[in-house]
Amino acid sequence: MEQGSQVPHVIIFPLPALGPVNSTLKLAELLSLAGLNITFLNTDFNHDRLVLHSNILDRFASFPGFQFKTISDGLPADHPRAGDRFMELFDSFKLVTKPLFREMLCSGQLNSVTGDSVTCIIADGILSFPIDVGHELGIPVISIRTISACSFWAFFSIQDIIEAGELPSRGHEDMDRLITSVPGMETFLRLRDLPSICRTNNLEDPNLQHNAYANRQSVQAQGLILNTFEDLEGPILSHIRSQCPKVYTLGPLHTFLKFRLESENALLQSLAPNSIYKVDKSCIEWLNAQPLKSVIYVSFGSITILTRDELMEFWYGLVNSKKRFLWVIRPDLVTQKDDEGQIPMELLEGTKDIGYIVGWAPQEEVLAHQAVGGFLTHSGWNSTLESIVAGVPMICWSYFYDQQVNSRFVSEVWKLGMDMKDVCDRVIIEKMVNDLMGEKSEVFMKSTVEMARLASESVSEGGSSYCNFNRLIEDIRLMSMTAIK
Repeated sequence: MEQGSQVPHVIIFPLPALGPVNSTLKLAELLSLAGLNITFLNTDFNHDRLVLHSNILDRFASFPGFQFKTISDGLPADHPRAGDRFMELFDSFKLVTKPLFREMLCSGQLNSVTGDSVTCIIADGILSFPIDVGHELGIPVISIRTISACSFWAFFSIQDIIEAGELPSRGHEDMDRLITSVPGMETFLRLRDLPSICRTNNLEDPNLQHNAYANRQSVQAQGLILNTFEDLEGPILSHIRSQCPKVYTLGPLHTFLKFRLESENALLQSLAPNSIYKVDKSCIEWLNAQPLKSVIYVSFGSITILTRDELMEFWYGLVNSKKRFLWVIRPDLVTQKDDEGQIPMELLEGTKDIGYIVGWAPQEEVLAHQAVGGFLTHSGWNSTLESIVAGVPMICWSYFYDQQVNSRFVSEVWKLGMDMKDVCDRVIIEKMVNDLMGEKSEVFMKSTVEMARLASESVSEGGSSYCNFNRLIEDIRLMSMTAIK
């Protein structure tokens, strides 16, 4: 391994949400294992919650070249940073975080533990400003997107969709209209399957404009890292490569890290969840007592917000299905608190018989459990990949941002489950749960088992993600040598 200043010093700067932070922490560990010096730059808010609810400090202490640094996201401590209000982060990042980031780089606050300056930045591409700062200071920047390739490509194509006259929406009755201006998706992508920010009748909407601009900025970076694998998204990746200089598919990152650590004593510690919520592991004991493939796991991630009415529809649908269920209900999942505790007795009794509810679960462990036979999910990309790796079919109820695209691909392209977007009705929920866990389970199981096999192959020696990771390491070393000179 190189010594001293020749060792690349990489800053990793994720989007401050659990999914992106989780993925980039796994990448940080992989790069540390490869001998690089890493500074992980997280927002104060998310770092404090990670330290409180996970073992990340102990886990990364074994890497002498690794350090955590924090930066303000510009929002008050009591800001929810969830639901529709999550998008408020981008304005505060522009006003507060961007100048702070530049100042921290220039002043040496982000130097490595050995005192070396930054030689490469890996930053979430949706932030866009690290590319500007990197270019200004002469530091190479690689974008990372922790969304799927298909959703990235849909975001990338927003300007083309607008120019083709396929946006804005003309109302609710317009939602099933085909969108034909996204290459590779012309035959199945509907208006309702576009990212949620496209659901506006105002083409000047700030969120729409920011995403249209930021995703096109990826071509200005020296490369693009995606948490996916070639056998899953090859056709769409070919379109992305026509626009982006270098694409490194490294996924599934959580499986890749597991494979790299198989012979390490720290395996179990390293695979502990990177959680910003308190994990309740009692659900594993409950799963241990359930029959094979009998439980549907229900979780809507860390950002989704439900109304109380939506909560009730899901609850009735699950109880009425008569299928066993494990449900994650975060403390901040429901918007309306005034009726809290007033749950109908029939639901409480029904849940007592077949259900188990926790505030947060160790999701990778849950999905890998032999008792789990289905996943009712918000279609966040980490959750989707974890379900694919575990060979668990999905019911997709997408809520936000990239999830609408993911859910369409799960149902129509990869045939790994069913899409329930824009519907929250107890009768439909009951039917879909029974279909997924009953008569259609064998059909989905065949597809999910095969895709799980391909995911495993991609991160194994000689697989596409394995080879792309080695290529990334070499490219970072070359970039860093140039930056040092």
